[in-house]
Amino acid sequence: MRRDQRGAVTAELALGIPLLLALTWGLVWLLSVGEAQVRVVDAAREAARAAARGEAPAACAARGEQVAPGSTVVVSLTGGEAVSTVTASVGPPGGLLGFLPSVRLRARAVSAAEGP
Repeated sequence: MRRDQRGAVTAELALGIPLLLALTWGLVWLLSVGEAQVRVVDAAREAARAAARGEAPAACAARGEQVAPGSTVVVSLTGGEAVSTVTASVGPPGGLLGFLPSVRLRARAVSAAEGP
C-alpha cells in the first residue's frame, strides 16, 4: 500500500456507514408502513363484518379502531350493504429521514347485510 493512500479506507468507511444506516432505517420504515396497511385492511374488514351483523355504527367503528389504533373508521349502511372506510397516517422515522412526508393509508371494505 502506498503511503499517500494510507487513510483512504478509513475515510471511505466513515462516509459509507451513515449511508448504509440511512438505507437500513428506510427499509425498516417501509416494513412498518406495510404492517400498518395490513392492520388498516383488517380493521376495515372487521368493522364491515360487525355492521353487517347489525351492530351499531359506533360499536363497529370502535371495533375497527381496536384493530388499527390511531386510525379513523367510518361505517355506513346503504342498500343492504355495510361499508367501512379506514384511514391512518404513518409518520417518517426521525434522524436522516425526518424530512420525508407522512404516508396516508386507506382501506375500504363492503359486506352484505345479514338477516331480514
